[in-house]
Amino acid sequence: MAKTINLTYEGKNYTLEFTRETVKQMERRGFKLSDVVDAPLTMAPELFAGAFKANHPRLDRGFINEMLDSIPDVRGLVNALSEMYNEPILTLLDGASEDDEGKASWAASWDRKN
Repeated sequence: MAKTINLTYEGKNYTLEFTRETVKQMERRGFKLSDVVDAPLTMAPELFAGAFKANHPRLDRGFINEMLDSIPDVRGLVNALSEMYNEPILTLLDGASEDDEGKASWAASWDRKN
């Protein structure tokens, strides 16, 4: 189950979420979660804006920045967004459970002769 953040701004509700596709889009544009620590003034707003892509892709970036500027606990929000950003990556890396019938399987082998 995907994690979401419900945000209310000026009486309107927004659902912030990351999917595999939105994370891929961000990665293609050069976003790295580790950069949020190294360049927070640039990358924290990128992380926040990326969280709108799944459910509110047409929101104006200026409006998104306005919302971010109005949030009192940005540090807590960035921490929550960071966890959410990692979730689609973990679901890809974890893959399907072994008992999922009909899923692909794999095995590695190699010849150790020198």
